[in-house]
Amino acid sequence: MEPDDLKAAWQALGQRLERQEEIQWQLLRDRKLDKVRSSLRPLFWGQALQAALGLCVLLLGVACWTRNTAVPGLFATGIVLHVFGVLTIVMAGITMTLIASVDYAAPVLKIQKKFGLLRRFYAINANVCGLPWWIMWVLVVVGVAGLGKVDPTAATPPWVSASLALGVVGRVAPMGVV
Repeated sequence: MEPDDLKAAWQALGQRLERQEEIQWQLLRDRKLDKVRSSLRPLFWGQALQAALGLCVLLLGVACWTRNTAVPGLFATGIVLHVFGVLTIVMAGITMTLIASVDYAAPVLKIQKKFGLLRRFYAINANVCGLPWWIMWVLVVVGVAGLGKVDPTAATPPWVSASLALGVVGRVAPMGVV
């Protein structure tokens, strides 16, 4: 074999090895990105459930305040549920948009920044929509009760006051105030 032939064969082998290495790196990147995508799916579906819950709370709030305009407590409960439902839907929608907007072909630093933004916004979402459930569940029960026939002169049942007090303690305790 001539030195030129040996040199050409050696270069061809080197190019083939470089292509093989590129393919291996691409397969590794694809596997890692698939793992990241699949790890975000539960979060996405959880946010979809949050949006559905927000829609239910919104509809309950609208039904409660439109039927009880003469009962100030139920009217206010309906308005609060309505606003909370809208807020829950909006926060879930923004979180789902942030998840969908991750460009997995972007440079790693850009992906990390996007995940950092997602993580920060999700923490805000949890504080705005999750922690108030210590109190909101009572309003949901009151709102459901307000869908039936209500006596506007009736006093607030003691369980509502006790549940609200417990909810306030449960909401404030994680902040270290209690």
